[in-house]
Amino acid sequence: MNWAGKKFWLFFVFLTSFTFLYSSASYAMGESAPGRTVDVKVMTYNIQAGAGSDGKYNIQRTAEAIRQSGAEIIALQEVDVHWGARSLFENDIEILANELDMNYFFTPIYSLDPLNEGEPRREFGVAVLSKYPIIEANNRDITRLSTQEPNPVPKPAPGFLETLINVKGAKVWFYVTHLDYRSDPTVRKMQVADMLQYTGQHEYSILAGDMNAGSKAPELQPLFEQFTDAWALTNDEPGYTYPALAPNSRIDYIMPTPNIGVKSAKVIETLASDHRPVIAELTLIRGNQP
Repeated sequence: MNWAGKKFWLFFVFLTSFTFLYSSASYAMGESAPGRTVDVKVMTYNIQAGAGSDGKYNIQRTAEAIRQSGAEIIALQEVDVHWGARSLFENDIEILANELDMNYFFTPIYSLDPLNEGEPRREFGVAVLSKYPIIEANNRDITRLSTQEPNPVPKPAPGFLETLINVKGAKVWFYVTHLDYRSDPTVRKMQVADMLQYTGQHEYSILAGDMNAGSKAPELQPLFEQFTDAWALTNDEPGYTYPALAPNSRIDYIMPTPNIGVKSAKVIETLASDHRPVIAELTLIRGNQP
């Protein structure tokens, strides 16, 4: 082999090695080639501030229920962060993230002064746990009727979680919500309208949470114009999630936009909360530009 041939061969070996190393690093950072798909397991779970159906606080039991499910992205509702004695003033989302070795983002609905000077703020809200990188995160306002004010009126308040997550190169907007629990649907109707103002800005997204209403409720119907219902798309059973001991209503949802594939959805039987979690296996497109 002459010198020119040797130089070409050395350059080829170098280029091949560099391409392999770059591809490996890109994959490790969550990047991948456009046009390919990746499956991801998504869960929504109202954790009742770490208390089970027995009323006893046990955040490790919550973590174990999530771990056993195999979920990779989890929407959580009723999350305490130094909130009160019911959860031992612990930071529930930090404990769960450490137990499960996941990234997280917490958005408080309520953020109150501590009981004693120098202590952390007392917060309650929603959160996301993610096996994958969270590359953008926001706490958006929607209408709420406060449970912490003596004479509340509906008004904008925080606690609608918006994140952008990179699932092996598939970038998807992920929203977590907890809608008003009262029998009067007025506030929920306003909340749905508010949420759609945010979610409507992105065509590739997942909305998950406790809607506190059945799938036929009139106030939820605008959501189904933008999202699909993962459970209804893959099941004929009612899929009841509440109360966990003897469920008789379906109020917890995973709702991807129609351009996201739904392979399966199931309700997990566990008493780690007063709700049963819902998990769905979704198919995302790598290299998309949400």
